[in-house]
Amino acid sequence: MTAIPDLGPPPQRITVDAEQVHRLVSGQFPELADLPIEPVANGGWDNWTFHLGPDRLVRLPSAAEYASAVDKEHRWLPALAARLPLPIPTPLALGKPGANYPYPWSIYRWLDGEPARADRVTDPLRFALDLARFLAALQNIDAAGGPQPGLHNWFRGGTLRAYDKKVHDALAELDGHVDAELVREIWARALDAAWDGVDRWFHGDIAPGNLLLADGRLAAVIDFGTCGVGDPACDLTIAWTFLTADCRQAFRQRLRVDDATWARGRGWALWKTLASCPHPFDDPGNAKEFANAQRILGEIVSEWTSGAVTDPVPSVSRRF
Repeated sequence: MTAIPDLGPPPQRITVDAEQVHRLVSGQFPELADLPIEPVANGGWDNWTFHLGPDRLVRLPSAAEYASAVDKEHRWLPALAARLPLPIPTPLALGKPGANYPYPWSIYRWLDGEPARADRVTDPLRFALDLARFLAALQNIDAAGGPQPGLHNWFRGGTLRAYDKKVHDALAELDGHVDAELVREIWARALDAAWDGVDRWFHGDIAPGNLLLADGRLAAVIDFGTCGVGDPACDLTIAWTFLTADCRQAFRQRLRVDDATWARGRGWALWKTLASCPHPFDDPGNAKEFANAQRILGEIVSEWTSGAVTDPVPSVSRRF
């Protein structure tokens, strides 16, 4: 077994404003200097995002750890885009540090659409199948030379054991709010579910905010900052965080996910939900977010206890 990766301390984020972005753009791309610049609403955490005129955006990492994904995106996204059934961001220009901003940054073409939300999806089953089709196409792209799990993507595509302490710490905080013993059992099963060791492409953060809708249908997939090659189980998180039980099964069948991979995917969903669970839980300002975390945990536990879960299928080889 290889050493468990060290996630390190939380990133120290910096702020960026429109005037600073204007100085960067006008100084390095003077032909774009007259375009208006406005912040994108809910533009993300890893990057600050700004509209640049009507059909471009500027994407600036908010911390040094996130900046490590910039070169990766410029290297790989154009190659991936040609092989995928839905549009993804492809970079137009690479910016350099300047105007008191310390990291490389990017200009992209703007992709139209609105972030996925349950009440915006017109046909949930079709959404699940379209997403599975996209992920199947991504996994089938040649992974040779692709970026292995590392700090550039917080070890997505690697071992879940990197998050073991965080899961147990979160469960200790949640004592009395969830069935911690049952959740630990689900987590332990995920840790023990073996990966076959075959590198496949993954997105790394398949979440509603990164799935764009047009007329209620899945229209684009954005934010590939955590992409890489390795174990694609991390891309299954959406099955529990967003899909209904029926759509979850259709999604799994379309992707032909074996029991071991499904168990690891459930583990990724469990970690992400616990990691995003707000504290203190009784703060009225956290009520909506906490209720959503409880809903997702309920989906995970309900599937586990319903008898639909089988033991992970052993694999011939195991990397972690």
